[in-house]
Amino acid sequence: MAETAPELRLGTPVARGTLLATILASGMVFLDATVVNVALPHLGRELHAPVGGLQWTVNGYLLMLAAFVLLGGALGDRWGRRRMFLIGVLWFTAASLLSGAAQTIEWLVAARVLQGAGGALLTPGSLAILQGSFRHDDRGKAIGLWSGLAGVSTALGPFIGGYLIDSLSWRWIFFINLPIAAVVVVAGLRWVPESRDPYAGRRDAGHGAPRPGTRFDIAGALLGALALAGVTYALIDAPRHGLSAPVLVAAAVGVAAAVAFVLVERRRQDAAMLPPRLFRSRLFSVLNVYTVTVYAALNGLTFFLAVYLQNVVGYSALVTGLATLPLTILLLVGSAQAGALATRIGPRWPLTVGPVLSGVGFLLLRGVTPGGSYWLGVLPGVTLFGLGMTLVVAPLTASVLGAVADRYAGVASGVNNAASRAGGLLAVAALPLLVGLSGAGYEMPAELTHAYRSAMVWCAGLMFLSAVLAAALVRRPRREPPPSRPCPSLPPPAYPRDEPARTD
Repeated sequence: MAETAPELRLGTPVARGTLLATILASGMVFLDATVVNVALPHLGRELHAPVGGLQWTVNGYLLMLAAFVLLGGALGDRWGRRRMFLIGVLWFTAASLLSGAAQTIEWLVAARVLQGAGGALLTPGSLAILQGSFRHDDRGKAIGLWSGLAGVSTALGPFIGGYLIDSLSWRWIFFINLPIAAVVVVAGLRWVPESRDPYAGRRDAGHGAPRPGTRFDIAGALLGALALAGVTYALIDAPRHGLSAPVLVAAAVGVAAAVAFVLVERRRQDAAMLPPRLFRSRLFSVLNVYTVTVYAALNGLTFFLAVYLQNVVGYSALVTGLATLPLTILLLVGSAQAGALATRIGPRWPLTVGPVLSGVGFLLLRGVTPGGSYWLGVLPGVTLFGLGMTLVVAPLTASVLGAVADRYAGVASGVNNAASRAGGLLAVAALPLLVGLSGAGYEMPAELTHAYRSAMVWCAGLMFLSAVLAAALVRRPRREPPPSRPCPSLPPPAYPRDEPARTD
């Protein structure tokens, strides 16, 4: 059956229920990417973990998101986005329960890996559901609401985590997902419409070439995971063991797997997990490089700032969370407006100005010292950082999806999610090495202070690089008219072999 035009209108009960389910579910994934940072000093002491253990607690989660979010998007396009979305929610919830019950750092890292796999199923599905279900004219605002409110959960992570840690235990940052997931499942079953790629599972008329998603690219997913894991292991272990045999082997395996991944994807073409034809759109390619640099800076900040404020400045976990509250407020209030602004004037200026503001915020945060005033020390930097991210989040998401044809929504959102997680993964793995932080150094104020200040400079540099990319290479995506409703008596349209994405 041919796919009908999306019909959900903002303001209707079904649209509100769909937004509720997708925002809450994505919010859980984003929340657990940041909430752990506030808990790092506490779980490090309770589970006797070195810096490497803390890095793997963050990176085990990001690794699975980065490596398998593409496969999650393809599974949704083929078998149904709502179906895979709900499976991912249940998987993520079970892994959250295991994380909260962890008794050793190894147990926690393993549970976080499982959590990331569940997140890889639900995250691309949530965004592809909006892209495939809402009317074309309402889609930008719906994505803006999703980006802003789901992004708020990222910013709320330190605040919620701080409250739960101080009031109960760090374990409750994982247990809090259980009631949220229950709401998501009920809303998903009641309101979220099913959608899929109408070409998945069929062959190109007259050519016999496989449609995207006809066969699942397990080899590509495993090679991608191995590449990221090998490089990450080498970066995390190098401070402790130097250029030892395990470090060199891990780095070599990671690089070899990355090369093999590229070769496999090129050979599989449309059957690949990451169809090479998507990157014929220059805009799509540039925006994903931009995503890597922005989210590397973001994750570098969240990893270092929470530990620094607690172990050097002397804040409690709750006060550390409150310190970043302006970021939450700015994302909540401004993301929809930023999405609408980018629709009117194009994404270039928001994506250029945003990183510049955030980069200046990083440089201001570099000067935070023990005993200093929050209002003069922390607040200005956090506010500028928040203003910058408010300009970036919604326009970036909408522009990535606008750069490809609608039927590639699942794969495109998966690519962009993978890019953001890969950026965060590499930043958390590489920054401690670059700034000389290892072992129990996060418990030593002098060593941590030097590392923190150097890390802020690196993060600011990444933001300024992002601004240069946007100013030089980002342009407005071409508007694609909404699809017309086909006549049911006609056969399915032939798959347009050479129309994967919009080119600029």
